[in-house]
Amino acid sequence: MSDDLLQTILAEVTGVVARTDQAPLGALARALDEAGPVFVTGEGRSGFMAKAFAMRLMHLGLRVHVVGETTTPAVGPDATVVAVSGSGTTAGTVHVAGAAAGRGAAVWAVTTDADSALAATALTTAGGVVVVPAATKHRRADEAATIQPLSSLFDQGVHLALDAVCLQLAGLRRVDNATAVKAHANTE
Repeated sequence: MSDDLLQTILAEVTGVVARTDQAPLGALARALDEAGPVFVTGEGRSGFMAKAFAMRLMHLGLRVHVVGETTTPAVGPDATVVAVSGSGTTAGTVHVAGAAAGRGAAVWAVTTDADSALAATALTTAGGVVVVPAATKHRRADEAATIQPLSSLFDQGVHLALDAVCLQLAGLRRVDNATAVKAHANTE
């Protein structure tokens, strides 16, 4: 039974990847290559995906912070904020994006909904929108079908999309595995 479930999940994720526009991924990688401090934000599992992205950005040599952590500095006009919300309506994430935009930061929305409040905020800045066409907990008519609960398919698609951004960024910065390993935590 588990083999069938794994194959179903793989087929769902493959469908999301096939429908994801690659151009915004490259644009985000190029923006991050030139960015000042980078901040990531998201709630719940979307927040975990944002934190995983932050970790990899750190391995690639970026100065990156997770919004809400005790060591997170102030956002200024030289900052880039990557905000992850499947629906694009998560109150805390939309608030952070709006506050960052108000301080002149470039905001990048990672969402299923290009018409969401989060996407609209990102489009008022020098950032952009990455649409991951997956299912969320809301199960809107235009979302991908899934057997998985809540926003699992979105989270899986985000993880892959942001890993693709990291691979592009690693190429731009000429960071290979040996270089990234040197930045990996060494107190484990």
